[in-house]
Amino acid sequence: MLPFSTEILIIGAGPAGLAAAVAAAGQSSVITVIDENQAPGGQIWRGGPRQWRDKRAHDLWSELANCLNVRIVYGVRIVAVTGSNEFLLETADGAQKIKWNKLIVCSGARELLLPFPGWTLPGVTGAGGLQAMIKAGMPVAGKRVVVAGSGPLLLAVAESVVRAGGQVVSIVETKSTRDLFGFFVALFKGHRGKLMQSLKLFWQLKRVHYRHDARVVKAHGEQGLRGISLQHNGKQIELTCDLLACGFGLLPNLEMASLLTCDIADGRIVVDANQMTTRGDVWAAGEACGIGGVDKALAEGHIAGLTASGLSVSPDDVDRLSHARQFADLLQQSFALDSSLRKLCRSDTLVCRCEDVSAKQLSEYSDWRTAKLMTRAGMGACQGRICGAACQFIFGWDTPGLRQPVFPTKTSTLASLSVASNNDQWRTISNNKQ
Repeated sequence: MLPFSTEILIIGAGPAGLAAAVAAAGQSSVITVIDENQAPGGQIWRGGPRQWRDKRAHDLWSELANCLNVRIVYGVRIVAVTGSNEFLLETADGAQKIKWNKLIVCSGARELLLPFPGWTLPGVTGAGGLQAMIKAGMPVAGKRVVVAGSGPLLLAVAESVVRAGGQVVSIVETKSTRDLFGFFVALFKGHRGKLMQSLKLFWQLKRVHYRHDARVVKAHGEQGLRGISLQHNGKQIELTCDLLACGFGLLPNLEMASLLTCDIADGRIVVDANQMTTRGDVWAAGEACGIGGVDKALAEGHIAGLTASGLSVSPDDVDRLSHARQFADLLQQSFALDSSLRKLCRSDTLVCRCEDVSAKQLSEYSDWRTAKLMTRAGMGACQGRICGAACQFIFGWDTPGLRQPVFPTKTSTLASLSVASNNDQWRTISNNKQ
């Protein structure tokens, strides 16, 4: 039996992927969207339609309900490239293969986590990670929470905590008051919709202590988090808390683009005006093409879906994307990481928490590859996604390379690859559209 095939395969059911599916549905015969999660929406619209608060998400979902040529399959992870335009997948039903004619990569982004003393304690998470756990049902009612780092995400996470019944002890922003004022002036000049969203969040969080030019320097606890030390206005302040969510920005997920030999530059997938990558049958959209938020993801996904299915892009589409990218550029300029954050990592701080490798051990080497060979850094479950990015910021090393399988996978999946190659018996993916 031949592997299951589709005309257009879309990786990721977040805003960019959903927008691409809707745009392509009117022209293409068979469109398949796959996602690791059990519901659509990606990180920003996590939880599926019942939890969505953004009207745009519901509008897209209503349109997809009428697209009988679009199927969405959840709980699917790409393990490897097994042939020309073919992937090996890991699903709840076991190993599968899928062939495609055209591919749209909407793989999103992951959090950048920077090491500091105590960052490995239970109760310390990424800012987006805490938001995702809250959306998944983790109880935070009555919990004392500190949200720290930099960028607008801190406000969104704090609002999620308050709405779920938690107590936000403080928002700790690394940028100075002057930097933040400049950002809000830029919003007033060119992005008033975003300004109004920010002001609404500030109003909802009016009882929360918002500290500027501040940073967490240590998390305290033994079996779990009990409190933090932060620097603010030249003083060290101690706060008691149950949870600490740190957001230092996002990093595009580039694994698929790398395996497909698409060009990558400046930490993002290179695309042209039609969202086509340097490989002619692959398009990309959303955070994988540069961090920029929902508006940019929707605009890029829409254009990718149109052009992948042979349709033209309108001037309005171009204008919408241009405006969204201007905001993305503003975010990058306003909330670029301060080099002083490197000093948060002490010599005895664990950088690779999978393999218990400290900053002192890593500092003995001049590059990622040597450090990995000598210390096992990056050989744990995250395969260098967390510690590799941290080392790139702290030591200036190149991003770690990837090899297949791109994610930890079951041995049964790899074993079935060999069996299937001999017997050519692959089961098709069932239509699991929800």
